Amino acid sequence: MDRRISRRLACAATLLAVIGVAGCKDTALGADPTGSAKPSGAAGPAAGDGRAVSPLDNPDGTKAGLAAITSDADKKKARDLIAKVKTKGRGPKTGYSRAQFGAAWMDSAPSVPFAHNGCDTRNDLLKRDGDDVHYKGTSKCVIATMTLNDPYTGRVIKWTKTKATTIQIDHVMPLSYDWQMGAAHWSKDKRESIANDPLNLIPVDGPSNGSKSDSGPASWLPPNKQIRCSYAVRVAQVSIKYQLPVTSADKDTMLTQCGG
Repeated sequence: MDRRISRRLACAATLLAVIGVAGCKDTALGADPTGSAKPSGAAGPAAGDGRAVSPLDNPDGTKAGLAAITSDADKKKARDLIAKVKTKGRGPKTGYSRAQFGAAWMDSAPSVPFAHNGCDTRNDLLKRDGDDVHYKGTSKCVIATMTLNDPYTGRVIKWTKTKATTIQIDHVMPLSYDWQMGAAHWSKDKRESIANDPLNLIPVDGPSNGSKSDSGPASWLPPNKQIRCSYAVRVAQVSIKYQLPVTSADKDTMLTQCGG
């Protein structure tokens, strides 16, 4: 073979080997145009999910959101938990007012996470569940803008403090409901605790929270069907922690959401 041809073939083989190595490296890292290395096929969080944690893995409510419960094994755990909830009839609303549960979003509620940290409960919850959080001026508490992956609707909400009511903090077991189910006979401290306990609080789409009012699960469930079992579990967790019963219809509905 001509020596010049032989030399050209050798150069071509070397070039192909270099390209092959580079190609394998990009595939293995799943490289993207920004230069960030991530596993091949990796994807960002789905809308409505974000950093959300299953309530089964969040028994004190200090972790973000309300992730869907999907596996048969976890649904069984959910039903077992809900089965522990006690039931009774709903009592009268006589004597109820929001003030019976202390000042709104007080930082001094006894024996609950995030209390006595210098920030009010509402901002604590926005910080817990929000993404891309920015504070007002030099404040370390007051949130000015954030993004919420709303569990109740599955939508991503771009929130600003100037339109504060687009996100509301839902009491999973509404305070009026609590009053009718036994909280009317509680101490002031216990009522203040359930009103500010992160286990009982979720930042959500404002209109959805408004449509819920003081309904139990038999009368209202989140529009996002994927998280209804998780919602039922969260109701059960609050009910059990505070030894606060639900109605029979509510408990039956909760079990149904988790395949019961």
